[in-house]
Amino acid sequence: ILVISAHWDTKFPAVNTVLRNNTIHDFYGFPDPMYKFKYEAPGAIELGKRVKELLMKEGGMKRVDEDTKRGLDHGAWVPLMLMYPEADIPICQLSVQSNQNGSYHYNMGKALASLKEESVLIIGSGSATHNLRKLDFNITNGSSVPWALEFDHWLKDSLLQGRYGDVNEWEERAPNAKVAHPWPEHLYPLHVAMGAAVEDAKAEQIHTSWQLGTLSYSSYSFTSSP
Repeated sequence: ILVISAHWDTKFPAVNTVLRNNTIHDFYGFPDPMYKFKYEAPGAIELGKRVKELLMKEGGMKRVDEDTKRGLDHGAWVPLMLMYPEADIPICQLSVQSNQNGSYHYNMGKALASLKEESVLIIGSGSATHNLRKLDFNITNGSSVPWALEFDHWLKDSLLQGRYGDVNEWEERAPNAKVAHPWPEHLYPLHVAMGAAVEDAKAEQIHTSWQLGTLSYSSYSFTSSP
């Protein structure tokens, strides 16, 4: 599995190449049991080197770093713990670059498209909306505020209708873009997954829910034509 996580943000693309992934608890102020979770899946060193090769050869990137110590941050191990609780599938993580744009990350994904033919599952882990300063702790019924819902609906319609170019230019085209994502790192994993799926891929919404009025957990899968 290759995971692109919003919680690893670097100046240049980086992959972790480790024998076994340690669990990074990169969050603060949560209940103590959260810090006791372990997800020590085996590393995927060869996959990491393959990702580096593709990004440089197919993506034209001049520099891709290897991190030989970093494990999995919570953007990676939280969904993986729910999807594959046995932690027996080799995992490699790829960073995002918040100093770049959506098209950059889409092209990064395009460079990695061939991994799908090499038995690799590509997961982009971020958030459909992510503005922690706008959380409404008075909303506990799973409903959403209007500006967040409008952005979420725009994103859903754009993906399901195959308007990937609009998603690449989300800052100019999406309603409430800068409120939904004042910083872009939580949306860029979607761009990588979208690019890896290739242009004719069909998007499907596989989950939707809300927390504290402004956090959308809308999730999508992409199916490429044979």
